[in-house]
Amino acid sequence: MSKRDYYEVLGVAKGTDPKEIKKAYRKLAMKFHPDRNPGDAEAEHKFKEINEAYEVLADDQKRAAYDQFGHAGVDGQGGFGGQSGGHGSFSDIFGDVFGDIFGNAAGGRRSHVQRGSDLRYDLELSLEEAVRGIDKRLQVPTLVSCKSCDGSGAKKGSGTTSCTTCGGVGQVRMQQGFFSVQQTCPTCSGSGKVIKDPCQVCHGRGAVRETKTLNVKIPAGVDTGDRIRLSGEGEAGLHGGPAGDLYVQVHVREHSIFVRDGANLHCEVPISFADAALGGELEVPTLDGRVKLKIPPETQTGKLFRLRGKGVKPIRSTVMGDLICKVVVETPVKLNESQKELLRKFQESMEGKSHSPRTKTWFDGVKKFFEEM
Repeated sequence: MSKRDYYEVLGVAKGTDPKEIKKAYRKLAMKFHPDRNPGDAEAEHKFKEINEAYEVLADDQKRAAYDQFGHAGVDGQGGFGGQSGGHGSFSDIFGDVFGDIFGNAAGGRRSHVQRGSDLRYDLELSLEEAVRGIDKRLQVPTLVSCKSCDGSGAKKGSGTTSCTTCGGVGQVRMQQGFFSVQQTCPTCSGSGKVIKDPCQVCHGRGAVRETKTLNVKIPAGVDTGDRIRLSGEGEAGLHGGPAGDLYVQVHVREHSIFVRDGANLHCEVPISFADAALGGELEVPTLDGRVKLKIPPETQTGKLFRLRGKGVKPIRSTVMGDLICKVVVETPVKLNESQKELLRKFQESMEGKSHSPRTKTWFDGVKKFFEEM
């Protein structure tokens, strides 16, 4: 049976660019691979055919010979089981084409050096500490580089030897039918070397666990949810790899007086019935002292007073926020009979007078509601 034209097999024209030939081969190889077509003899034949065609057309010398003399120019060189002059065996071809899928090209080596893990430290601050900034000393449980072996994992005076499982290349090849897959060597984890005499302190890891003390400067203006990155203060890398990072996550505790909202502070200010009616002056606390707040006569509960520049300067802003005070008129409790009698007389003196505008408005609204029902 005569062989089909190799360009026809791959579905490309004679002058097609090598990249396009490789692309066409990749598509067909995936389509007709025996693992995807178990028991399909026709698919297996096509798979062999497209690999034979690609082995010739992917090699410049073979392709030139094929273009000039046809199949006669590559007899004994091409063919799925034959020896290849310069492009290697089929497993090499297939490994090259699908190297990006399985992680490494043929003959590649993955380094055994590993970067250390990043760490998170939850730091709780008071509102005053968060607003003003503070230096904190942190105790962080982590992996640090083993001092006994300088992070190498090998006992001092000893070294490493070539891995006998992979022959020092860091990978092993598994053959399943016509499909060749490279995997990281399970013995050396891709390094190509094994430790002959492990360090007795870290047992070959190159790192040991201990608590590390760090002095951290917390900038003024941080708030809950802010994160501070300390480069290289995470866990030590294995076998001399770089350390990870430490992320300090900020949490601000609830305050007994103030509630923070970005750059502003909020607080409730209780005042007496008399101060609300007659007006007065009282002291209001701030984070840096106290200020006087003037209460005008006839102040209603819920009234907001804004004290400019008495809030917070956020870490990402140069503008100071405000302190917003909400007045809450407090009802007197535990009155004696004399005080109660005075209130009764006061209430009687108020009847029929327009001293409670909100009360009158509310009752007028209620009356209208019932009339419209």
